[in-house]
Amino acid sequence: MVSTPPAAASGPAASRQPVPGLRERLRTGFGLLGPRHPRHTLSKDQIDTLALPVGDDGVVVGVDSEGRPAVLGVNRPTPFDVLFIGGLWTAQVLALRVAATGARVVVETGRPARWAQVVQAVGSGQAGITVHDVGRVPPQGATAAGPVLVIRDCGMRPPRGRVVSAPWQSVLTLLPYLSPVAPRLIRQARLVGVQRISPDESVEVGRLTGLSRSEYEALPTLADGVTLWCTERDRQYVMTHPTDTETGLLGMPRRMD
Repeated sequence: MVSTPPAAASGPAASRQPVPGLRERLRTGFGLLGPRHPRHTLSKDQIDTLALPVGDDGVVVGVDSEGRPAVLGVNRPTPFDVLFIGGLWTAQVLALRVAATGARVVVETGRPARWAQVVQAVGSGQAGITVHDVGRVPPQGATAAGPVLVIRDCGMRPPRGRVVSAPWQSVLTLLPYLSPVAPRLIRQARLVGVQRISPDESVEVGRLTGLSRSEYEALPTLADGVTLWCTERDRQYVMTHPTDTETGLLGMPRRMD
């Protein structure tokens, strides 16, 4: 029910009287009549000409070989294990970007001093980065409203983790190089990222992941910051370009730590 302003007249005669300036106020925007333009329509044949950069929700980890954003979705309602055979620099960039989405990043590491500047830059808490000793990661209680990424930076032979992947809790295991535990980790991972490794390691990775000969022979030649991301069916080379903030904090892309 709309009340009548105190100064307005009442009665049937008054209700039929036009409000001064109402037509002009409506025409100039009061009431939001909206534009009067023809509808934008496409024929069925024209739909295929549209090219929209639509992808999964996640974190932009770099660009692909055609310069398009490469997105890694780590916040998932199902358990998600990632094995990354590469450098600490890329893992820390990923941690920064995941934390920037509002997710918590939990780092299990035997070299906490190497993560100190990252934690200081982001902060800790509900939407930050926390660091724990190997084997000392407490239960995280991840939820859809509070997803968690656990990064296991535990050397060449990481022990089995106390905190494993779960709904809304992904686990990324970092290996600096191929190690005896790599076959097991590759088998359980849903996503494998590989940076520059030796020719012998490349052959082994190719055998374990089903890479073609041209793919695994290219691994020893990858530039700093380039990662080959592999799923059971797909392969994608991604170049990670740091932002100015990331460069100031971590330096330029590098494979060696």
